[in-house]
Amino acid sequence: SSDWLLLLAWVGLGAVIMMGLLFLVQRRTGNAGIVDVGWAFGLGASAIAYAALADGDPLRRVNLAIIGSAWGFRLAWHILSDRVLAGAPEDGRYQDLRARWSDSFQRNLALFFQAQGLLVVILSIPFLLAASKDAPWPGVGDVLGTALWLVGIVGESIADAQLKRFKSRPDSKGRTCREGLWRYSRHPNYFFEWLIWLGFGVFALGGPWGWIGLFAPPLMLLLILKVTGIPPTEARAIASRGDDYRRYQRETSAFVPWFPKRTQS
Repeated sequence: SSDWLLLLAWVGLGAVIMMGLLFLVQRRTGNAGIVDVGWAFGLGASAIAYAALADGDPLRRVNLAIIGSAWGFRLAWHILSDRVLAGAPEDGRYQDLRARWSDSFQRNLALFFQAQGLLVVILSIPFLLAASKDAPWPGVGDVLGTALWLVGIVGESIADAQLKRFKSRPDSKGRTCREGLWRYSRHPNYFFEWLIWLGFGVFALGGPWGWIGLFAPPLMLLLILKVTGIPPTEARAIASRGDDYRRYQRETSAFVPWFPKRTQS
């Protein structure tokens, strides 16, 4: 409807302005990882915007504002505190782009930041669909979607905390974290992130065009498994940890948590 397009346009305008400002921050700091902070924050803010401005069931909109913003703002703060403000080197993905794009880096990065803003708009569609549902809250989709979100955000928070604790130890340099959830998956944070998005997709079901929201979980799975998630993360891990990480790859499930295999050292 025209109301939906207007709401998407407002979120899009906000994303364009935010990413433009963050690009300027990147120019001053030399750390392009701030774009990931903006991506998560923008999606969390979009959930609040739709909850405030859409005309669906009020209790569902409150539910949406809570789960959408809690996920987005937690992830944004984690990335900001762990990767941007902590004095750590710029994320290897962006270091690789600096080398590959060379003199065209800033121009290409400006476009990349805006592309991430567009992704915010696209991935916010399940939030808009949920906020527009008139059916009385809670329905089956609300309960199941919120339950998946809860398992996902608890699991992701635990995985992030376990990895941060491991990295803080002096003896962790050059070694691979095999503690807690990281014993059962090489990327438990990504697995639980995907579970959250599965929850968002289910949460949108039951309203007009709600099934469209189911595009988000497979899109996130594609990004995680093939594009910006596991492939560059593992390439950097092999470069920095070598055989220790190769053994971890042989022994440990890449994505879905499962019992590790026994291999020879």
